[in-house]
Amino acid sequence: MKNKILYFAVLVLSLSFCISCKEGVAQEEETIEMVTPDEAEKLSKMKDVKLLDVRTKEEFNEGHIANAQNLVYDENFSEKIGKLDKEKPVIVYCKSGGRSEKCAQILKDSGFVKVYDIKGGITEWKFEGKNTEK
Repeated sequence: MKNKILYFAVLVLSLSFCISCKEGVAQEEETIEMVTPDEAEKLSKMKDVKLLDVRTKEEFNEGHIANAQNLVYDENFSEKIGKLDKEKPVIVYCKSGGRSEKCAQILKDSGFVKVYDIKGGITEWKFEGKNTEK
């Protein structure tokens, strides 16, 4: 009988620990949110939202989303973002999503409160008929 009580107590403690761990992970993951081009377009019009294009200068000059700042993803990316306000939301994009996913993680790890990543990058943005500028 004592073994059953001990087993039950350990089981309850283990489950409560697992639940609290998952809640912590969920809160951490909420810092980065994948958004559609439509959602990104609406967000980019809000005050204090920074739009970052992490493609190369050449790619940026071929066409980018209006009001985007070009912050090339390279070995110095962490230093470049040090000049940005971490308390303001950031929308990040690249060509199709690979680089922006890495950059979004770097932004989150650097303490940015809210990071949005455009699903499919500028390729999806253009596919949906959204405007770009040079």
